[in-house]
Amino acid sequence: MLMFFCALGIVMTVINPDGLKARSYYNHIKIRPGTPVFPTGQVAWDQDGRIVGVGDMRQQVEQVYANIDRLLAGLGVSRDTIVRTTTYVTNLALVAEIHPVRERFFAGLELPASTLFKVSALAEPELMLEIDLVIMLPL
Repeated sequence: MLMFFCALGIVMTVINPDGLKARSYYNHIKIRPGTPVFPTGQVAWDQDGRIVGVGDMRQQVEQVYANIDRLLAGLGVSRDTIVRTTTYVTNLALVAEIHPVRERFFAGLELPASTLFKVSALAEPELMLEIDLVIMLPL
């Protein structure tokens, strides 16, 4: 299915091809014109480099999305400029705790394409997830 959106004169396209598994928490393709930006993956560090929510996936997810908001603010762009996320988790049993926070973060927006991987470890042993983004800066 192909859908077009126009906000502030920017045309965005979302494509969910027939025959691919449909999900409510991502789109298969989100196209937005602009300049691609590939920021550092975000983890549950506070501004001083301390890990927020050691042993608590929900707190870590909240911190990661708060950090993403700070990153977007630094670029002067909105959440809708995110066209792709890649999430790395150390424990697949805790993935369900990510979805409510993600859904709230992207509420009212066309969701980005998304991939999730299980990894054996991240930068520090207490980190439970990392989210990597692709952002399209508006032209």
